[in-house]
Amino acid sequence: MTIIRRSIQDSISLKQSILSDDGLIDTLEEIARICFLAIEEGKKILFCGNGGSAADAQHLAAELSGRFYYDRPPLFAEALHVNTSYLTAVANDYGYEAIFQRLVQAKGREGDVLIGLSTSGNSTNIIKAFETANEKDMTTVAFTGESGGKLRFVADYLLNVPSRDTPRIQEAHITLGHALCEIIESRLFPQNEAND
Repeated sequence: MTIIRRSIQDSISLKQSILSDDGLIDTLEEIARICFLAIEEGKKILFCGNGGSAADAQHLAAELSGRFYYDRPPLFAEALHVNTSYLTAVANDYGYEAIFQRLVQAKGREGDVLIGLSTSGNSTNIIKAFETANEKDMTTVAFTGESGGKLRFVADYLLNVPSRDTPRIQEAHITLGHALCEIIESRLFPQNEAND
């Protein structure tokens, strides 16, 4: 089997595993409900991640703050790493582990939602951000790999994709994240069948 075929087959197999995991699906439904209620109450959704997970965090924030399937008002969703001047200053002055924590201190409010993406679940800067978010009575959601890592102990909700393969986990995170965005958009801005 070629690398291409194996990669595609592994991705399909993981998604089939997720599809048969009622607990994971139910957790995602509950996360969507929490996000929907938060936005209805004027709260915001913050995202954080490192590397490829930073790209995924930014991607999902854009789906909510821009649009997903159809035109509608923008939602308050933001990826915490997009200001490079802030990122490099805080990493230099306080250490990389503080980059998300300080923004949660500044921007986070009770009832906001913080979604952290970490394939290992052990990213120190995300763990610290979750700890701060918990102190502020925000809802914390971790997208991780199989073990959940240390994030499992500080997250209100855990979506631990049943894999240890980083690329496959990231692909699953985007699939689950897109489902989350679709649920939020369709519940906040329902469309008539005739307009679909």
